[in-house]
Amino acid sequence: MTSTVPAPLTRTADGSALQAVLLDMDGTLVDTEGFWWDVEVEIFARLGHTLDDSWRHVVVGGPMTRSAGFLIEATGADITLAELTVLLNQGFEDRIEHALPLMPGATRLLAELSTHRIPTALVSASHRRIIDRVLASLGPQHFALTVAGDEVPRTKPHPDPYLFAAAGLGADPARCAVVEDTATGVAAAEAAGCQVVVVPSVAPIPQAPGRTVVGSLEEVDLTFLRGLITLR
Repeated sequence: MTSTVPAPLTRTADGSALQAVLLDMDGTLVDTEGFWWDVEVEIFARLGHTLDDSWRHVVVGGPMTRSAGFLIEATGADITLAELTVLLNQGFEDRIEHALPLMPGATRLLAELSTHRIPTALVSASHRRIIDRVLASLGPQHFALTVAGDEVPRTKPHPDPYLFAAAGLGADPARCAVVEDTATGVAAAEAAGCQVVVVPSVAPIPQAPGRTVVGSLEEVDLTFLRGLITLR
């Protein structure tokens, strides 16, 4: 990844300082965080282990290597990280074959961003094979760029995915609005210097400077996102 010099903080033609919108996938646009946990529970049950429900908050939103590694260590299951990764991806793909519910407000928000030609990226810790399957439901035409967790040197909670997305769209991270649902994703976006909107999915996330917490994507529209980016 190459670094770029941030663009000068000038307003765009419509008077907004917003340059791009970067969206998380699981739990933010699609209601799939529960799918991952259900798959993990089923796989470990077959291995003879019961997952503690409190672990759900540990594994949510993170890269598969971290969540899968944690579950192997916590249970002592006789399976390698590589083997478990294959099973998790396959189990998730099997589930989205039958249903892929979008979060309330997701369809409307994506359509609005497209209508106004706002540069938009999908930034996920999921692997490329999963993103490509989900894109069929979200509509690939809504995204100028997609970033998968297995395509960057370090995925969330590191800033790399959001820095890569901003650079790919030719945007200054400080002028990008990010929408996330987990603490891991929020940490990545904030470390990249973006303004963050949080729609918590599994665990509550508090308000903080540079961070706005809302109850649903139905509260988020283009006017709202433009209002987050101010000239400094």
